[in-house]
Amino acid sequence: MKIAFTSKTGEIIDEHFGQCTGFHVWEIGPEEATFLTKVSAITTAEDEEDRIAARANAIADCAIVYTMQIGGPAAAKLVARKIHPMKTNTEVPVAEIVAKLQEVLRGNPPPWLRKAMNKDNATSFDEE
Repeated sequence: MKIAFTSKTGEIIDEHFGQCTGFHVWEIGPEEATFLTKVSAITTAEDEEDRIAARANAIADCAIVYTMQIGGPAAAKLVARKIHPMKTNTEVPVAEIVAKLQEVLRGNPPPWLRKAMNKDNATSFDEE
């Protein structure tokens, strides 16, 4: 599953969702984790709603975004697009989050994470 991180360098989650310049995108599974790309979050949109939409579009194929902070309206827009926002509140190393996420994936992931893992599927377990 693809995970985005708000980070200046890709090493530490250290940016606010609404003010980040880019997202570091990883492919994370139970056994492997690979950095894929950095996606720009810079937009010329003047309206806050348009800036949020541009950032959401940039990570549309991600299941989760880890960020230091995120506002309520932005979080709601991500959830509506089936992108789960995870707020750290402090600077956290990306490697630490990757390792913890892999540990959870190897065990019995909570329902919200199982749903996020199936984001790319056309149907979800809830629809069957």
